[in-house]
Amino acid sequence: MMGTDVLVAPAGRILGQRCGPSSQLGAAVDYTTLSDETLVANFLAGDLAAFEALVHRYSRPLYHFAYRLVGNAEDAHDVAQAVFLQLYAHLPRGKLDRSLRPWVFQIARNKAIDILRARRQTLFSDLERGEEELSPLEQLPDPQPLPEALFEHADLQRVLGEAIQHLPPRYREVVALRYTTDLTFKEMGEVLGMPENTVKTLFQRAKARLRATLADLI
Repeated sequence: MMGTDVLVAPAGRILGQRCGPSSQLGAAVDYTTLSDETLVANFLAGDLAAFEALVHRYSRPLYHFAYRLVGNAEDAHDVAQAVFLQLYAHLPRGKLDRSLRPWVFQIARNKAIDILRARRQTLFSDLERGEEELSPLEQLPDPQPLPEALFEHADLQRVLGEAIQHLPPRYREVVALRYTTDLTFKEMGEVLGMPENTVKTLFQRAKARLRATLADLI
């Protein structure tokens, strides 16, 4: 996982309520083995410990994804907390008719865009889906994987993070989703509101740019 390590805040701290293994329905349950759908169903049935389990499951990937978009730890923590507050408020209002995983990252992306807008450092038009002028080289697919060691070794994470920050915003978010979450390309399309094949194309172009930037930095 990339970026600064993140401490997982208990759901009770985020929500201002007590929840955890001591809740009535949460005793003697191994929440790590339960699916998102089961945890949501348990939470809607009144088991606050199930929501605590969702917080622990998604805190780190949400933080790392947000960190790659907003560029600093404080804002990334704010994004993750805002996601959980929205989930807590909206899940009880009705049946969840879509997979939870893409939804939480879609919320995180929207919160991150709000922060970037507030800073006025990134034009929202940079995140729109119009085609930009690309060099012939950048239009070629990049079939080579990036070295996985870059995403595993702490001494290279700083350089990698700097390289990702050099990417245009729409490439940055695709790379962040691909390397900080376990979302499929289809799920990434749900998060970004675009077809799966478009996500794959953007990722290939982003890899080419990222590889060139890394060559300059390393």
